[in-house]
Amino acid sequence: MVGTPEVERGTGVPAHVQIERWLLESIGSGEMEPGDRLPGERELSARLGVSRMTLRQALATLEHDGVLIRLPGRSGGAFVADPRVECDLTGLAGFTEQMRRAHLQAEARVLLAATVPAPRSVAAALRTAVGEPVHEVVRVRSAGQSPVALERSFFPALPGFLEEDLGGSLYALLAERYDLEPRTAVEHLDPVIARSDEAAELGVAPGTPLMLIERTAYAAAGEPVEFARDLFRSDRVRISVRSGLSAPAPPPGRRAVP
Repeated sequence: MVGTPEVERGTGVPAHVQIERWLLESIGSGEMEPGDRLPGERELSARLGVSRMTLRQALATLEHDGVLIRLPGRSGGAFVADPRVECDLTGLAGFTEQMRRAHLQAEARVLLAATVPAPRSVAAALRTAVGEPVHEVVRVRSAGQSPVALERSFFPALPGFLEEDLGGSLYALLAERYDLEPRTAVEHLDPVIARSDEAAELGVAPGTPLMLIERTAYAAAGEPVEFARDLFRSDRVRISVRSGLSAPAPPPGRRAVP
């Protein structure tokens, strides 16, 4: 780290805010990259001309915002975190397309690909009978070689589906081979806590907060083609939804003016 500024006094901008802005600018300019370790608190506070308490306040804010990761121990410290990925739920774009928009390489590691009896929740979503065969695919999705999501998806028992390449976009597979492109979806978001098996696959500690997105996707004719429960690392992914206001309905007895 070069060019450490000394915090200015009497500017009306709190010292910890100046430190936060400087670190954000250093990361944004490429001077500091993901994985880089900041100098120790004693050294960095001396270079900035602030108390360690003020420095810790700035570091805590950046850690909360997902900019830094702080690890305990002699080999620990404050490290620049991988950037959070923006996932927009407004349109029905799969993970591969979301990563392409973020200029990241999407990767998939298949943990399970099997035909299983449909559990009750899956059968209800896919409009089939409980116990009827469905395809289950479980994958760890990564961006920039770092795991960000654990996907568990169920599909109708389409012939030959499990023999296809399941490491790429499953939505593209549905569209190109089976003419079942997902066009609409109903999604529910819930905060959850990582269980030990989920934590191990996502590279986080058990009990880490995750975001669960439960989704049922439909083809153009309205038939369900996927039921999924995806777990996202909240430190790596930010979920966004765009919305707008439609024109209000006219009062009873009055016509809307075109």
